[in-house]
Amino acid sequence: MHFHDDAFFPENQDKLVITVAPYGPEWAVEDFPEDLPLTMDEHVQQAVDCFEAGATVLHIHVREEDGKGSKRLSKFNELLGRLREAVPEMILQVGGSISFAPEGDGADAKWLPDNVRHMLAELDPKPDQVTIAINTSQMNIMELMTPGDIKGTSLENADLAHTYREMTVPAGPEWVEEHLRRLQAAGIQPHFQLSSIPQLETVERLIRRGVYTGPLNLTWVAIGGGFDGPNPYNMMQFVNRVPDGACLTLETLMRSVLPVNTMAIAMGLHPRCGNEDNLWAPSGEVKITSAEQVRQLVRVAKELGRDVATAKEARDIYKIGTTYKDADETLARLGYAPNRQPGQVGFTQHA
Repeated sequence: MHFHDDAFFPENQDKLVITVAPYGPEWAVEDFPEDLPLTMDEHVQQAVDCFEAGATVLHIHVREEDGKGSKRLSKFNELLGRLREAVPEMILQVGGSISFAPEGDGADAKWLPDNVRHMLAELDPKPDQVTIAINTSQMNIMELMTPGDIKGTSLENADLAHTYREMTVPAGPEWVEEHLRRLQAAGIQPHFQLSSIPQLETVERLIRRGVYTGPLNLTWVAIGGGFDGPNPYNMMQFVNRVPDGACLTLETLMRSVLPVNTMAIAMGLHPRCGNEDNLWAPSGEVKITSAEQVRQLVRVAKELGRDVATAKEARDIYKIGTTYKDADETLARLGYAPNRQPGQVGFTQHA
């Protein structure tokens, strides 16, 4: 991405698209009962509260009545149907890690089998987006957690903490290509969750081969443990490699969330917040709800003079429903250099 001399002026930036992840699948409801939903009505109310606070993208997980993360697509269908009625303008983004929560104390935190994860393309009503991981990697969400982060929560349980410490993200080449094919055929936009520059390079190769032909909405996920950490040098290296035509959101965890989101707002990028990422106010002494985290970002944006996008404006910024005809058009729209043509030598460049 390029930053001209006037890049920090809010009038030259896209309006702010706030993503909220208010369903905290890694937590037990008892960890923060004031904010972690259990019933379907509570799931829907979370969306309404966050939308009214200023969020326009809803990152979705769902619980069963016993508090465990649901692995039933029928449960997702039920929630999606309710959300289409309650927050019809909101961008509904289903988290591709739908088996994020272990099934019992000390159980392996295994993601669903590949063929089952492909069924996310069959959700009805269909979401606007499904997040997709690229390249199998470690996902140790405990590595950056401090004792204060987990104090008084279920993650103080050593067996449960070990489960999340040893978790991996299965996202091999064959699965990724088939998943992208199915999502695009269903008219669902992939949202790329990327932990590092090598994963971004893999996405570029998929685009150059015509495997993915559409807008590039992506999130830099800086949670450590096999992913980048919330280090501004990592962040700016990643931002530097993202093409100009992409829409980039920044994500990290716990009390790093607000500082990283503040940088995202200032730079013309987009933030993500919610109890899936963080439970704590900056002091680390009191918990903060997902809706209040959204309101916090709205206040920061107001201080910086950056307008928050309406739901319609967010859909336009994300280019929901847009596809491109082939690799050449996709590369041009995203601002990547074109593919090398037969016999062409030297550096490839736009005319």
